[in-house]
Parts: sequence; C-alpha cells; structure tokens
Amino acid sequence: MEPLPRSPGRARWPLPCLVLLALLGCPGVGAQVDPGFQLRQPQDKVSVAAGETLTLTCTISEGSPPGPVKWLKGLGSGNVTVYEQTGSFPRVTRAVDGSNTDFTIHIKDVQPEDSGTYYCVKFTKSLRGDEVRQRGNGTEVSVQAKPSAPVVSGPDRRAGPGQSLPFTCTSGGFFPRDISVTWLKDKAPLIKSQTLQITPGQMKFSFNMSSTVTVTLKEGDIRSQLICRVQHPTLQDPLDGTYPLSRALRVSPRVQVFMNPSSPVKVNQTVNFTCHVKKFYPKDVTITWLENGTELKVQNVSRVTETDQGLFELWSLLEVQATEEKNGSVFTCHVVHDAQDPVTSMATLQIVLLSKEEPGDLPQQGYLPLVYSVVGVVCTMLALLVAAILYLIRAKQSNGKSSPSARLHEPEKSSEATTQESDPNNLTYVDLNFERERERKTIRRMVELSQQSEYASIQTSPAPANDDNLTYADLDMVHLNKAPRRPAPRPEEPSSEYASVQIPRK
Repeated sequence: MEPLPRSPGRARWPLPCLVLLALLGCPGVGAQVDPGFQLRQPQDKVSVAAGETLTLTCTISEGSPPGPVKWLKGLGSGNVTVYEQTGSFPRVTRAVDGSNTDFTIHIKDVQPEDSGTYYCVKFTKSLRGDEVRQRGNGTEVSVQAKPSAPVVSGPDRRAGPGQSLPFTCTSGGFFPRDISVTWLKDKAPLIKSQTLQITPGQMKFSFNMSSTVTVTLKEGDIRSQLICRVQHPTLQDPLDGTYPLSRALRVSPRVQVFMNPSSPVKVNQTVNFTCHVKKFYPKDVTITWLENGTELKVQNVSRVTETDQGLFELWSLLEVQATEEKNGSVFTCHVVHDAQDPVTSMATLQIVLLSKEEPGDLPQQGYLPLVYSVVGVVCTMLALLVAAILYLIRAKQSNGKSSPSARLHEPEKSSEATTQESDPNNLTYVDLNFERERERKTIRRMVELSQQSEYASIQTSPAPANDDNLTYADLDMVHLNKAPRRPAPRPEEPSSEYASVQIPRK
C-alpha cells in the first residue's frame, strides 16, 4: 500500500498558528519578555493649590511588553483618561518627552474639580484589545481652593436707631471644607451668635458658606462699618468683607419753628419764620411751608450742614408781612424725610391792632424790660427822697423842742421913751435869748395872740461893700404892738447866752 498523501491544509497550519501566538503575546521566535517587569507610582497623596501645576510620578522597567501606558482618574466604568501617548491633552505634558520608562506628567492650572485619585496603568495588546497588565497603587490628589472675597449684604430698607437688622456674609468655591467666620464692628468683635452654613458647591470638591448676624442700630452708627472676616487653610491672611451701617440706618429729623420778632408784632411788620431741621440722615429731605393748612408757593432759602457725627442739619427761612388779615394765622413747616411720615412744627402769628386814638408806634417788646427798669429806678429814687424829707422834718421837729429859743421883746413906753420916739436915732431892740435845754428846766411858752398883735418880718440882703465882715439882719417892724410895753428882759443865768439886736424904729 502506498502511503496517503499529506493534506494540503495540514501543510499550511504552522504559519497561522505562529501569527496567532504572536497576537496573543505568547512567546515566539525572537520574543524577549522580562519576567521582572515593574511599574512604580510612589506618591500616595498630593495637595496642591488651585491654579498651580500638579506633578504625578510614574516609571516602568525596561523590556516591558508591547502596549501603551496611560494615566487614569478613577477606576471602573467611571474612569477618565487624563493622559495617553496618543491623543491631545492641552493641560498635560510629560516630564521626559519620548521616554519609554518615565511617564511622569505635569497638569497645569488645576482646579477643585481636578481633585481625585490618579492611577498609572500599563496595558498590553490582545485579540480583545488593550488589556491591563499592571497599575500603580494610585495617588490621591486634593486641590485646595481659596474662598472668594466675602460679600456682606444688609436689609432692603433702612431702619431707625434701636431696631435690630440681619446682615449676611457669603463666600464660595473653597476647598477643603474647613472655614471660620468672625464678625466685627469698627474692628471690635461682636459678642453675638451667628448662623454659619456650609454647603457643597456647584462643582465637586468645592464648598460655599453663608453666615448671618443680627445687629442693633444706634444713632452714632453713621460712620461705623460691619466687617465679615473669613479664615481658611489656603489663606495666609484673612479676607474681609465690609458693610457701612449708614446704608441701613435712618435717623428721623427734629423740627422746630422760630419767629423773629416773636408775637405779638406790629401791623405791617416783617416777620421771619425759621424752620430748623436737625439731626437727620440720609441727607435728602423735602420742606414745605403751609399757612393755615394751605401750601405757600414761595421760594424758601435753605442750607444744609453736616455735623461731626455725620448727621445733617437744615435751616429754611420764610418772610411774612404782618398784615391785619394774617392775624392769628398758623404757619407750619412740613418736612418729609426718606419716604416716611411727615414731621411738622408750627407757629402762630399774633398782631397788635392799634385804635385811632392810640399813638401810632408801640414800643417793641424788646424795650419793655428797659421801660420797667427805668420806672423802677424812678420809683426807688422817689421813695428815697420822700424818706429823706420825712427824716429832715422829724429832725427839725426834734431840734425845735430842744434848741435854743429866740424871743422878741419890744421896750415899754415911758416918759423917756416918749422923747425917744421923736428922736430918729431912738432904737427898738430885740433880745435873742439862747437857752440850753440841758442846763435849765423846760419853760412853757405861751404865745398870746390877739387882733391887736403885730408882727415883724426878717429880710436878708447882701452885705454893704464897706462892711466886708458884717452880716446883718433888718427887722422891719411893720406894726407896733398897742399893748403896754413890757420891760426888757434881763440877762439870764450865767450859763445862758443871748444877743441883743437894736433896730431903728420906722
């Protein structure tokens, strides 16, 4: 028997088998496989600030089987390819370009969303595609993001002193989660509890925060500031957000009306009404003058000034002619501030109406104190004068009772007197007897008056030129007493003093 011929198919079998073995990575003719292949990823954890460059290290040993090396973020079906030898990755560059053993990469401008675990993986080729040959232990990357600048917001409407208002401070985009917030007023910490909320941000690995505090407003807070101070591990210095309390504060005005001159005033006199609007904030204010409830279409002169506390004051002037028709009119200063209820103050004009019999000009009320003063001084002087007169009268009366007395005696007519009557040189004399009250007893003097009594008058006149040192008195006897003459008085006791005056008879 002849042997069976070889099947053609058998003769061709060894070649396809060799190709298949090569595709499956099986050792073939000329293949060099290093049984000691190693992949090293030494970094366990890496922390980097947002915006900086992240470096991930990976090396493999030489003689590695065919297949790519890739960087993956995460494992499983949700992994993301960060870098591979083929393709375009703008943010990623290799540390050693073209190297077959060093696959260290640089990722620039990292953001919080770049946080995660990164793996360096070696793949080999197979009929089913690239298969994982070996992977590193993974590097956990955390990107620390700085919080955004804090923003402080206040209420929508202003409030007055004594009212409590909430203020909120917000900041976001930071990582890690740890953050602290401090509230201050004019650099002094507020000893009030705050409400702090930390929530996840829109992106993974980022957080947002919101802090709220309640503050009671004061009138002196016009120039005060509320400060929200944020501290985070990524910050060397804290971040401050400010809010001026003047944006939330409203101080209502005090209104007062003055008149110059004050009531009552004369007819047709010009009267100035001044409206003083003081201690208000903010600055905007509207002033309207009313007369008996009717708005006056006049242009008032006003000026605004600022106080040291930051409050404002305003003066508004209104001139009015005091006619008779305006007597009793009420002038009102109507102030509207910050869309609040109006604040008013008023003054009444009183006019003095003069009758025809009365003088045309009345003294100003400002002169009345002067008039009263003058009247008081005059009355005081009159009272002193009357008192002085009464004192002098009493002193005279007292002196009259105790002072020396003068008696006028007419000599008795006798035979010798008859001869003397015809003689022009014959004299009638008067004895002036001065008696001392202390040296004699009280003498009761009786004055007898009758229809036949006569009197003498004493006249004084300037002394003649030839008698420089003589003072004299003329006793002019108008009538002579018809009664019998009495003898001339004799000198009194030695202690008495008297004077005898001789007068020529007419």
